[in-house]
Amino acid sequence: MSLHASAVATLTNWRAPDPAQDSLRHAVLAFLAAREDGCLRSCAPGHVTGSALVLDNTGSHALLTLHPRFGRWLQLGGHCEPDDPDIVAAALREATEESGVEGLTIDPEPAALHVHPVTCSLGVPTRHLDVQFVVRAPAGAEIAVSDESLDLRWWPLDALPEDSDFGLTQLAAAARNR
Repeated sequence: MSLHASAVATLTNWRAPDPAQDSLRHAVLAFLAAREDGCLRSCAPGHVTGSALVLDNTGSHALLTLHPRFGRWLQLGGHCEPDDPDIVAAALREATEESGVEGLTIDPEPAALHVHPVTCSLGVPTRHLDVQFVVRAPAGAEIAVSDESLDLRWWPLDALPEDSDFGLTQLAAAARNR
């Protein structure tokens, strides 16, 4: 199954938690129906990304990255790569690369969707159609800041940074409800 087909299957089978998320699910599916390249960063109108809210083994703290381009604390994640077998693997790869944590486990069911405007590596305004997952770190996980981050920090899930954007707060709420 291709990355594109996996994203379609994941979103087709996902039971969105509320009408707003279901509407967004249908919009992303319509986009993917129109764009076979919709999971690749080269798709200038927008592209599917995979992000992950990494929780500690107790589920009480979330690992956030201080994003160098946006200057704010965000969940881990990013672009799909052509060799990612599916959207779940893309999100897990991004979380592993950006956290330095080995042995992460991912819930393969999306927690939320979020679409946001961004100027990413294409250098032009585009949209990220972000499929968001919850990931668990093993006990005693050691984090390591990657080149894609200014800093990494564990935050209490119920006390995220004050300037957290809607995508992150929505994802944190979904994680708490699991």
